[in-house]
Amino acid sequence: MTSQLVQSVDWLTIAPPVLTAAVALAVLVADLFLPPERKQVLGWTAIGGLAAALALLLPLRAGDRSTFCLTPDTRVTACSYTADHFTLIIQLLVLAGALLTALLSLDATREETPAGGRPSPRGHLPAGEYWFLLLSSAAGAALLPASRDLATLVVALEVASLPAFALVGLKRGDRMSGEAALKFFLSSVTATAVTLLGASFVYAATGTLHLTEIAQRLGDVPGQLQTLAEAGVALTLVGFAFKTAAVPFHFWVPDTYAGAPLPVAAYLSVVGKAVGFTGLILVTVVAFPSYADVWGPALAVLAALTMTAGNVAALRQLSTRAWSAVRLLAWSSVAQAGYLLVPIAAAAYSGNDQIGATVAYALMYAVVNLGAFAVVALVARVRPRNRIEDYRGLYAASPAAALALAFFLLNLAGLPPGIIGLFAKVTVFSAAVDAGLGWLAVVMALNVVIALYYYLRWTALLFRTPGEAPEKAPGAVPAGAPEGAREGSVALHRSSAPITLAIALTAAAGAVLSGYPQFALRFATTTLF
Repeated sequence: MTSQLVQSVDWLTIAPPVLTAAVALAVLVADLFLPPERKQVLGWTAIGGLAAALALLLPLRAGDRSTFCLTPDTRVTACSYTADHFTLIIQLLVLAGALLTALLSLDATREETPAGGRPSPRGHLPAGEYWFLLLSSAAGAALLPASRDLATLVVALEVASLPAFALVGLKRGDRMSGEAALKFFLSSVTATAVTLLGASFVYAATGTLHLTEIAQRLGDVPGQLQTLAEAGVALTLVGFAFKTAAVPFHFWVPDTYAGAPLPVAAYLSVVGKAVGFTGLILVTVVAFPSYADVWGPALAVLAALTMTAGNVAALRQLSTRAWSAVRLLAWSSVAQAGYLLVPIAAAAYSGNDQIGATVAYALMYAVVNLGAFAVVALVARVRPRNRIEDYRGLYAASPAAALALAFFLLNLAGLPPGIIGLFAKVTVFSAAVDAGLGWLAVVMALNVVIALYYYLRWTALLFRTPGEAPEKAPGAVPAGAPEGAREGSVALHRSSAPITLAIALTAAAGAVLSGYPQFALRFATTTLF
C-alpha cells in the first residue's frame, strides 16, 4: 500500500505553471529591495517570465506527457497532471492572455505626471503587489487545464481566483473598486463552497478523486449512495456555473468589470472565463460522462438563458452613462459565455469531439476581446469615465485605434472583415445542429442578430462627425475633437507604447486568424483528450 503513494514527477511537463509561480515569488522578493523609481523593472520581469512560460509549451507540443501518476501496480493508471492537447491549448490561451494583460498594466503601475503638471487620471496600482498577484493567478490558471483529479482541480481554481479578488480591489481609496472586489469575492467564495461540497459528495460515493476513475465508478455506484452521487454531480456543476458567469450566476460581472482596473477587467473577461470553462469541461466530459443525460439538458438551458440575458442587457446600455463602454463589454462577455456553453452541452449528445468548438471559439474570443479592452484602456487615458459616447469621432483623432476597435467589434459580432468571428460562430452553431439541439441553434441565431445592433451602433459611432460629448470629464479632452484632441492623441500614443503594442499584437493575431481560420478551427475537429 505504501508503494502506491510514490508518484513520478516529470519536471518539464509541469514547467509552464511552475516557472510562472517562481517568477511571481521572485517579483515579490525583488519588490522589497527596488527603489520606487525602478519598480517598472518588475513589470518587464513579469512579461519576460510569461514569455518564457509560453516558450516552455513548445517541447510539450506532442501532448503525450503526464506526471504525478499512481504506480503501475494499481488497478487503474491515473495521473493528477496531464499535458495533452487540451491542456496545451488552454495554457497557451491563459499565458498569452496574461502576457497581453501585463502589457496593458505597465502604465497603470507607473506613477507619472502628464504635461502641464496635472495629476494622472489613471489610478496608480502598487507595482510589487500587482505583478505578484497577476502572476500567481496566471500560474493557477495554467495549472487548471492539466488537473486530472478533483483536489488539484479545486486548488488550481482557487489559486487562479484568490489573487483576482485582490487585483479587482487594488485601486486604493476607490469606492467602486472596493465594492467590485467585495461582490466578486462573495460570489466566488459561494461558488467554491458549492464546488467543494459537490466534490466531497462525489468522493464519498466513488472513493476516488481522479477524474478518469470517477468516470468509471459513477456508473456502478451502490443504490444507497446513488442520491449522494447525483447531488455531488449537480453541486459541482453549479459551482462551475458561477465561475463561468452563466445565468443566473452572472450578477457580479458588470459591477466587477466596471470597478476593477481596466487591465484586470480584461484579464477576467478572458483568462478568468477560460478558467471556469476549463473546469466545467473537465468535470462534465472527463469525470461525469455517465450523467450526460443530466448535465447535457441543464447546460443547454443555461446556454440559452445566458446568451439571451447578456445580449438584452448589453442592448440596454446608455451611451452617456459613466463606464458604459466597460459595462457593454461585460454584458457582451456574459452573452459570449452562452455561446461557449453550447458545444459543451452538445458533447452530452454527440461525443467529446464537440468540445473542440468551444476551444476554437475561446481562442477567437480571447484575441478580439483583449484587443477591444486594449483600445478602451487607451481611450480611458484621456476620457476616464469611459462612456460609449466618448468614442464618437474617434477615427478623426486616432484612425489606427478606431480601425482596430471596429475590427474587434465586428469580430465579436461575427461580421466581415473579421472572418474568424463568423467561422467560430458557425462552428458553434454546427455543434448544436449536429447534436440534435435545433431549438438551441435557433436561440443562438436570434441572439447573434440582437448582438449585431449594439456592436454595430458602437462601431458606427467611431466614424461619425466629431463633437463634444454631453458631459466633459474634468481635465479630459473629447476623444473625437478634431484638432486639440488630435494633438493630445499623438502625445497619448507616444506615452503609451505598451498599450499600443498590445493593440497591435491582438489586431495582428486577429488578422492572421481571419486570413487563416483553420489554425483555430481545426481544434473543432480534433480529439483533444
